[in-house]
Amino acid sequence: LAQYRYFRALSLDLVGRLPTRAELAEVEAPGFDMDAWIERHLDGPGYVDRLTRIYMDVLRLELGPAVTFAPRETTLHRLQVLGPDGKPIYVYYRHNQRRLDPVIDGEFCFSEPESGLRVVNSAPAAGTPIPISQRLLDERTTLVRPFWLYRDYLSVNPVQRYGAGWNDPDSAYVPLPELLVEPDGKTPTIEVRVCKEEAQTADVGHVYASDVPRLPKGAPLPAGRTRPPLPEDPYAKEHRGEPISCRSALAPRMSVDCGCGIGLVHCMPGDSYGRDPRAFELPAHVPLGVDQPIGAAPHSSSGWHKFWWSQEAIHFMSHVFRADRDFREMLTARYTFINGPLAQFYLSSAPAACCSQHKSFGMREDEEPLFLPRAVPPVVFPHDVSDWTFIPDRGPRASGLITMPVFLTKYASRRARAAALYSAFLCKSFTAEHAELPPSTEPDLMVRPGCASCHATLEPLAAYFSRVEETTWTYLPAARFPIENPACKVGADGKMRNACQPFYDPAFSTRERGVLRGAYASEEHTERGPAGVAADMTRMPEFATCAVQRVTEGFLGRAIREEDEALLGSLRERFVSRGYRMRPLVEAIVRSPAYSRASNLRPALERGGAERGGAERVEGAR
Repeated sequence: LAQYRYFRALSLDLVGRLPTRAELAEVEAPGFDMDAWIERHLDGPGYVDRLTRIYMDVLRLELGPAVTFAPRETTLHRLQVLGPDGKPIYVYYRHNQRRLDPVIDGEFCFSEPESGLRVVNSAPAAGTPIPISQRLLDERTTLVRPFWLYRDYLSVNPVQRYGAGWNDPDSAYVPLPELLVEPDGKTPTIEVRVCKEEAQTADVGHVYASDVPRLPKGAPLPAGRTRPPLPEDPYAKEHRGEPISCRSALAPRMSVDCGCGIGLVHCMPGDSYGRDPRAFELPAHVPLGVDQPIGAAPHSSSGWHKFWWSQEAIHFMSHVFRADRDFREMLTARYTFINGPLAQFYLSSAPAACCSQHKSFGMREDEEPLFLPRAVPPVVFPHDVSDWTFIPDRGPRASGLITMPVFLTKYASRRARAAALYSAFLCKSFTAEHAELPPSTEPDLMVRPGCASCHATLEPLAAYFSRVEETTWTYLPAARFPIENPACKVGADGKMRNACQPFYDPAFSTRERGVLRGAYASEEHTERGPAGVAADMTRMPEFATCAVQRVTEGFLGRAIREEDEALLGSLRERFVSRGYRMRPLVEAIVRSPAYSRASNLRPALERGGAERGGAERVEGAR
């Protein structure tokens, strides 16, 4: 019975399932070599998934509904209007899109008098629709064969439509059914109608300023508008006509010649007016993994992005464990794996996170991205969901998991990012001392009474992320954002320019210079960035100790106890001497007496029962 339970635990941990009858018969046969069986299964998918799940659980790298990523710059919304014949048609558009016509500048491409509908961002259209004239329809919109419908969307005349001509799409690529049909719910959509500005295909546009005066307070809205004219940005007036990347956040709000690219590939489709409209179906109920879902459910464009961000981390970790790479690469590697949706994200949506607030510093696009767009191979298309491509080098700023969108979004602040690494990879936590908190005006938390016990360590760690913008992945280059910036000094009233406040901290700034947020704790860490924390953390002795502890606890199914110290010491020595590789570590764990004992507990107390009140050995229970 003990041998059976040991083999059962091995099968669960290394194969990912209970043993079959045939496998049990093999175990019971004379001459069965358990060591050889372990060797054969130390690089299989079950073993890889077991280790990956340990670290996915530790880092909690799945993003729930609290996180939304639906940039207006790359999200197409859909509105139903009446065509010239009085029949309903769909029109796709972006929120706040700049247009030459001042009546519809920054709004839907048909005004209320023209469509009968009062269209406001993220709200149902009000009013009674009226037929739009053919002249206006041709003038304001165009027909496009979009990427989500056509495999060959880059062709001059795409013909391989989803389900008709493109009959073998990736089984995991499932556009929302509502995106495939016209408003009657039956007629297949062959082309989509898009406002003309959104349908433009240039990669580079030009800064635009309308010169429309600001509406005086209390004055009525201009005829046809649902809100006051967009206030013209002084920056746009000063830089009128200069080139601007159509992939940046500035493009839709500061140019009239930037659209969603060929086949609308730089935007995500949406089925409604909502802030985060639905777009694709994703696996639902996945006890056997995302490759074998029990069902599928509609998701928003935000859900689509978040799902694939997590999958990138999973594929990255799986490679580290499958290829038995140096575990330190979890934090240091510049390589990754991407599929079609991630390629589309890194080429389109990721750059759109920058640079609405950065233009005052001369930064109009992401100049030093953590993932260089040119690293994306041109042969990876948005529909290639199941094919994963190895990217050997994301760029000089890339550093393992910690520069991936899923980590930087899950842990949105500098301190959260630092604390997550401290906990996951050093097995330490920040626990406040039991001290009275006297009132204090000291901004430096490293010395403030009651705060210093944690922040003396946390703040220097957080400084490594001072150049990675909070809530996103935009890197703030030193040439644009020096640690000390005279242009962002505080005035005599103690206040700082509005443009500086997102990036420079008034609490640490002076009348001579502003100080980059988070950098006060360590200028060296600030300049070294995420790659610096990866290099420093992986050199700490606690890094190896923590890795051994995490994996050992995962396989034993319980927390490490005092009697495990000798085992941990020998496991750590083996792990380090074998080049920080997991396979020798796991091999030693599953062959240890502690693992055998953990697998031989009474079923009611199995796998961790000792912590719940003392597990009896099976022999003792008889």
